Amino acid sequence: MAFLRWSCEDVAHWIESVGFPQYKACFTQNYITGRKLIHVNCFNLPRLGITDFQHMKLISAQVRELLGVSEPRWNQSIAEPLRDRTVFLQMKSRTGQQADSLTHEHLLKNKSK
Repeated sequence: MAFLRWSCEDVAHWIESVGFPQYKACFTQNYITGRKLIHVNCFNLPRLGITDFQHMKLISAQVRELLGVSEPRWNQSIAEPLRDRTVFLQMKSRTGQQADSLTHEHLLKNKSK
């Protein structure tokens, strides 16, 4: 999960590398770092200045791919436990000594208590 250490410039290079160089400024002007990138989705892309719906879908898919998180299954029962790393990644997106030391295994151990 090296992307969590990305600077704004690293994220700008990433968005360019996935085919959207026109949005580099949107990410740098909004100070989107690797830790903030995990929160980027179709809901908040317009707030960054990205309003083309097709681009929003493609960028969201690229973010999910980068994070190793699959698209939500809308037909999944809410009684079934989540099987992706979204909660871990959201906790890891915070800063500080405790968040920096958090591991996926540690999160899973604490959730089962």
